[in-house]
Parts: sequence; C-alpha cells; structure tokens
Amino acid sequence: MSYKKLEIWQIANELVIKIHKMTLTELPKFELYEEGSQIRRSSKSIKSLIVEGYGRRSYKQDFIRFLINSLASNDETIDHLENLYNTESLTNKKLFAELHEKLDVLGRKLNNFISSVQKQHNALFEPEEQYHISNFQNPESNI
Repeated sequence: MSYKKLEIWQIANELVIKIHKMTLTELPKFELYEEGSQIRRSSKSIKSLIVEGYGRRSYKQDFIRFLINSLASNDETIDHLENLYNTESLTNKKLFAELHEKLDVLGRKLNNFISSVQKQHNALFEPEEQYHISNFQNPESNI
C-alpha cells in the first residue's frame, strides 16, 4: 500500500495545491513573502509529515509522532489562514470558508487516524486493510 491511498494524504495534497494557488492569486504582493510563505510551508509540512510517518510505520511511536506533528502543522496552517483573513490580506470570504472547513475536516481525520494507529498498530503483522480509509471513519463524527 502507498501513502497516496491514505485519505488524509489526499486531503492534505489538495490543500497544498489550493493554498499555493490562493497565495499567488488572492493575496497582496507584500504577503507573498510574509504570511503567504508561512502558510505555504505549513500546509506542505502537513502532507510531508504524513509521508515521513508512513515511511516509519513499522515503528508505532515514530508513526504516531509524525502524525501528531502533522496535526500541529494543520493547526498552524489554520492560524495563518485566520491571520490572513483577519488582517484583510485575504478578502475572499468564500475561499476562506472553504479552506478553513477543509483544514478542520483534515484535523478531525488526522485525530481519528492517530487514535486508530494507537489502538490497531502491530509492527509484526500489518495487513494493508488495517489502514484502509473506511477503518478510520468514526460513525459518531460528521466527517
């Protein structure tokens, strides 16, 4: 199985592209190297940490550590997005709401994924089905 089959990676990848485009088309030029640069880097970090963790998935604690760091980068990206909107550098309310919602969903899915890895991880035997997306859907959540 590839990390590219993980729903959390797919959402993170989509966010990287949308945020990158947003910083180039929606922000004033001076933000390109200020908050724009920060939000691009933090969004890319979410995805990269998922990939790094997946690469170390044989080591449960490493896997969890990278996933927690990915969640922290997700929170950082939300903070940058809110800074851009609150300072009126990002004025597109619809785009702000869309990105914020996707980041919120990704945060919930990362939390669910971390919980599942904590409960189900087995370094000696790890069938591909164990980390299939449907195993991480929490019927109590609205995701």
